[in-house]
Amino acid sequence: MPLSVPHGGKLIDKFLRDGAQKDAASEAKQLKKIPLSEVAISDLELIATGVLSPLTGFTRQEDYESVLKDMRLKNGLIWSIPVTLPVTKEMAADFRIGEKLALAEPSGKILGVMKLEERYPAQKEREAKEVYKTTDEAHPGVARIFKQGEVLLAGEIWMIDMPSDSTFPEYRRTPAQTRELFEERGWRSVVAFQTRNPIHRAHEYIQKCALEIVDGLFLNPLVGETKSDDVPATVRMESYEVLLRDYYPKNRTILSVFPAAMRYAGPREAIFHAIARKNYGCTHIIIGRDHAGVGKYYGTYDAQKIFENFKNGELGITNLNFEHSFFCKKCGQVLTSKTCPHDSSNHLVLSGTQVREMLSRGEAPPPEFSRSEVVQVLIKAMKRPVA
Repeated sequence: MPLSVPHGGKLIDKFLRDGAQKDAASEAKQLKKIPLSEVAISDLELIATGVLSPLTGFTRQEDYESVLKDMRLKNGLIWSIPVTLPVTKEMAADFRIGEKLALAEPSGKILGVMKLEERYPAQKEREAKEVYKTTDEAHPGVARIFKQGEVLLAGEIWMIDMPSDSTFPEYRRTPAQTRELFEERGWRSVVAFQTRNPIHRAHEYIQKCALEIVDGLFLNPLVGETKSDDVPATVRMESYEVLLRDYYPKNRTILSVFPAAMRYAGPREAIFHAIARKNYGCTHIIIGRDHAGVGKYYGTYDAQKIFENFKNGELGITNLNFEHSFFCKKCGQVLTSKTCPHDSSNHLVLSGTQVREMLSRGEAPPPEFSRSEVVQVLIKAMKRPVA
């Protein structure tokens, strides 16, 4: 019995193997190349391995328009963020509809091929307004859109090789592999936790509350492109490892990376993250306050409220909404406003900015904020010389 039905009903697999892989690699050497950005490289892998099922390639114009307007593909399936392949007008003019193109890293390494089916103008301002709710270029997602090419290419893809910097290979699993792992453990309900930050005590509290009602916890940190001031993925992964080693039940927890770029799209990205975790096999996903947010662009609960736009069960994964948690000095434990009766004078709350500043000075955040093992990992990382 499957845990969750893949989005659209079928798990996509566009990763070529054996003879087909060799033939495609040989053919690709003769094709015109499209140099992919870091975001496009991540998206290619996510499409090919089925994380973004039912997508089989980069978004067509009808789907692009429909997703921006209604958060649905043209066939009516829920989809919140278009997955596009932008290029310059000059580059697009060199391509013919129907021809195959090689998808390559900036270094020239070919990762896959795409059959060009459409090319259409990007609606940058509209996309920014609809997806990010702002056209302010101080927003990292908006800045990325305005800097990219003016033309969007669409077509079915086939992946030949993994990216050169496929980090954390021992934690890099496809949806087919995570589903198999869940089945082996006998899990019938799995909650996903999305994070781009090191885990602190508040996260731990939320995760363990959720773990009380499901069979397993799928800790799925994002390791693709993030803002320059976010904690590096290598540091975050080390912090997760030391925490899971001593404080989580090994038979009920799986750590696996999410090789996606962070879009900082707030509410729409919460839906995007939920769909991806549904494809991994999860039945639930934790949605905290300001999920996938940045700055002050979204309301505190917008990422939770957006799920109310869809009929009960339509999305196919259950969102577990949590309040911001904190350490209450009087209660002597981590709680939320739903469970703590005391006023804020008893609450210890540290922002990510405050914690980064403390770490940069070599100061350890209080134990009420984070486990000492995690703090040591973070302090050690902050002291490393910049390469």
